[in-house]
Amino acid sequence: MQTATLELLASRRDVWSFLAEPYHLPDWWPGITGVEPDRRGFAPGARWKVLATKRNVLVGRRAVETMLLVREIDEYERWAWHLLEPKTDVEVRLRSVDDRRTEVTVTTTRGSADAAVKRLYDLVQTAATF
Repeated sequence: MQTATLELLASRRDVWSFLAEPYHLPDWWPGITGVEPDRRGFAPGARWKVLATKRNVLVGRRAVETMLLVREIDEYERWAWHLLEPKTDVEVRLRSVDDRRTEVTVTTTRGSADAAVKRLYDLVQTAATF
């Protein structure tokens, strides 16, 4: 299990709006290269088709099509999801620091929580400057 926390220079509402858009996931989650959400979109029980890159010591990197299951959503506070291949559980938590700053915590059973929060930081900072 890996956990990383970082303070973002954006309101919790703005960060949540970014996270709640399924098509943004490849922008910030390492290894995911594409998302096709089902008709439910960003909702508990939704199943998204995901294109990911899988690493293997013997064959190197290869593209895989897998499924992401949206497990739980507590609006503006928490999002939990499960990726079938490579098997990964993720939880994203948001906490308001003040009106313009939000603490994000990512916990994952696989992959880099540090890389995910750093990418979120970069993307949210860019959006906040427009």
